[in-house]
Amino acid sequence: MSTVYSVKELKKDYQVGEVTTHALRGVDLEIQQGEFTAIAGPSGSGKSTLLHLMGALDHPSSGEVWLNDTRIDQLSKSQSARLRLWNIGFVFQAYNLIPVLTALENAAFVLELRGIAKNRRETVAREALAALGMSEYADRRPNQLSGGQQQRVAVARALAADPKIILADEPTANLDSETGHTLIELMQHLNEEHGVTFVFSTHDPRLLDQVKRIVRLEDGRVTGEETPLSA
Repeated sequence: MSTVYSVKELKKDYQVGEVTTHALRGVDLEIQQGEFTAIAGPSGSGKSTLLHLMGALDHPSSGEVWLNDTRIDQLSKSQSARLRLWNIGFVFQAYNLIPVLTALENAAFVLELRGIAKNRRETVAREALAALGMSEYADRRPNQLSGGQQQRVAVARALAADPKIILADEPTANLDSETGHTLIELMQHLNEEHGVTFVFSTHDPRLLDQVKRIVRLEDGRVTGEETPLSA
């Protein structure tokens, strides 16, 4: 397997007034193609910060992030946006749906940015919504959906783009047991049958029981990793 991500001595500090928060304190991590990996740790451990840096959504204070042969921590805003558009699917903990668009339009949004024809992108988006049990809500806007339903639309948007890498920040948050199980099975299928690389931040035991590798993060540092018995 080839290395998809290489993270080297990654640090991220946040300054609020005179207070400095060290979110990441020198993280080293490699992700191989086809991994199904969870970044696990308590709230405030740096999980979301790490995913955001891996997704070129923010710049580190120091260190390096490589995606394949591209050093992405030094990219401009426009270069980062293009990288995400064509290479990375991202599921945000806060959903980040566009309020004025329907569930179908949100799910098809990345495809629209890529210039895919309307009929084709709507077909693909409907298939992604159907896979998550959201077909009957296709015409509803985010404010007409529950938190769990919005989460499923956010996942459908990532899946519809057919990326080779999906970064997911607490993807099963706000989902009931049945829907969470369905989503995990769908992601496993994409990983095993289509080779999609998944990196999650999570503390959900349902997901931690199914991943192939768990990287433990605490106080902004990697404290160890393990391979679940089910892997």
